Amino acid sequence: MTKTVLVLFGGQSPEHPVSIVTAVGVLNALDTGQYTPIPVGINQRGDWVLAGSHQPENTEWSVATLTNQQPAESTHTTALSDTLPEVPETESPVALRKVNSDTQLVDVDGNVIATIDVAFPLLHGPNGEDGTVQGLFETLGVPYVGAGVLASAVGMDKHFMKIAFQYAGLKVGPWVTITDADWQHNRDAALSRVAQLDLPLFVKPARGGSSLGIKRITMLSQLEEAIEHAREFDTKVVIEEGILGREIECGVLDSFNGARAKASYPGEIVVTGEDNVEFQFYDFESKYQSADSAELSCPADLPEDVTQLVRDQAVRAFEAVDGAGLSRVDFFYTYDDELVINEINTMPGFTPISMYPQMWQRTDVEYPDLIDSLLQLAQQR
Repeated sequence: MTKTVLVLFGGQSPEHPVSIVTAVGVLNALDTGQYTPIPVGINQRGDWVLAGSHQPENTEWSVATLTNQQPAESTHTTALSDTLPEVPETESPVALRKVNSDTQLVDVDGNVIATIDVAFPLLHGPNGEDGTVQGLFETLGVPYVGAGVLASAVGMDKHFMKIAFQYAGLKVGPWVTITDADWQHNRDAALSRVAQLDLPLFVKPARGGSSLGIKRITMLSQLEEAIEHAREFDTKVVIEEGILGREIECGVLDSFNGARAKASYPGEIVVTGEDNVEFQFYDFESKYQSADSAELSCPADLPEDVTQLVRDQAVRAFEAVDGAGLSRVDFFYTYDDELVINEINTMPGFTPISMYPQMWQRTDVEYPDLIDSLLQLAQQR
């Protein structure tokens, strides 16, 4: 008997379209001999929409079918197009409810669509990856893939993430956090603190992802404009000192029965076409809209001891935030042979050009096996 999997995607964050493409990748990799997927999208209004009404039998999922559009000529998607997809509005939203020991997906009239065995939340960014949806699943008693409430919240907030890393003994680059109160009432003092950092600087929303809202600045005269841009995505902003070095990523996958999590081979991101190779910027377009603008080298060309250090510190970062299921951990390997941790992503992308599944594939864990392991881990937990 197959397990019913709620595949939840979309959401109200700016990373909405990324989540849709991630869901396409997961649905196409799901072993339908073991799992029956129930794809549900969250639209920009916050409605839950039963997806896939136009999905032809025995065909691959696509962005078109997943957003209830007419099927495209090609069902395979490798990157986001210029027109970003959206979960459509609906007059017939669905919802989860708890009845006795069962968690049911129901329509507006209360009719049961499916009884959910396990959830796979593929939501990126606020209102999905930050512990909010995880808390809902905890309340309903639904096993779910990925980090718990605390780890999701800490992993989303770059300020508290860095504090957790520092406590775990990991090297973190210099940064300044500017809260909404700082910006509204103590702006000069906040700007003075930032001025102590060495240029170039990266100005980021504290609780965001997919490189949205980020600006790289090379002059302090650009700072206020960059902060205002970041504040369009989050009222709390993190300003980081640029780290000169190679960008190294590492996938972490939880283990069964309480064993220590495992790390993939490290991968290195090479952004093509960058004028300033010293401070590459792996932006939203490079990640999701241009399959040729970034390349993954995995295993990364590193000394053996550095490779092992990356893998060990990736697991330590995972443990520092109390991670579960999976994470991708990003580092800088400097030209002084130092390893500086950048961030952890508790729900990394699963698009066909995403780095997390590619790194595990090159560590001899194929995509369908990876998905199966995550679902089994969720149910074990």
